[in-house]
Amino acid sequence: MTEAAKKSASRKPAKKVEPKQKTATRAKAMTDQEMRERVLAKALPHAAFDGFTDKVLQKAGEEAGATKVDLARLFEGGPVGLVEFYSTHTDAEMENRLAAMDLKTMKIRERIATAVKTRFAILKPHKEAARRAAALLSLPMHAALGARLVYHTVDAMWRAAGDTSTDFNFYTKRGILAGVYGTTAMRWFNDTSEDEKPTEEFLAARIENVMQFEKFKAKAKEALSNFPMFADWAKSRSK
Repeated sequence: MTEAAKKSASRKPAKKVEPKQKTATRAKAMTDQEMRERVLAKALPHAAFDGFTDKVLQKAGEEAGATKVDLARLFEGGPVGLVEFYSTHTDAEMENRLAAMDLKTMKIRERIATAVKTRFAILKPHKEAARRAAALLSLPMHAALGARLVYHTVDAMWRAAGDTSTDFNFYTKRGILAGVYGTTAMRWFNDTSEDEKPTEEFLAARIENVMQFEKFKAKAKEALSNFPMFADWAKSRSK
């Protein structure tokens, strides 16, 4: 074997560079849901530093193998559409985890506390990105979307907790929990403790406040039910 042949044989084979066409073909093979999840996974590390911006969405799309046309279709509204998907995707994961738990053996306050803590546990690996998402939704131009997403979240929590109400309580329960979840989330975003005990104590206190209010409301309703005029009014409100 000649010297040139030896050198040629000793060379390591060059790494094959995957053509862009193959990457695009693989991307097309994914469902829209799978592609959204892939883009979100790529975006979260960047969003922790830069927030949810057009630049972050484009970068995540490139890393996920999605074209600009794909991104426009998958995330209407751009970065805000990505944040909306982030929230609903987290809700879905929360529902899956809660469904695997034996919530029926818990008291109602424990079920709600578990639901809130479960959602935080899902968000925790990308806590700063979650804070950035919440900050974006708090802007006046996104207030309506933010309110709708919070409603979706607390509705999922109540359903997982076994709530089957269809009367006026259906809305009051969700309104009250929206306040509890919102204030607790703000506490959680600023909780730098390792065990997050301050957040758990804060959540327990908020739920206790709600339970005390519910007890007061029940007692007041029972006392006033002795008055025919109030009893008739209460019946008309429950229809």
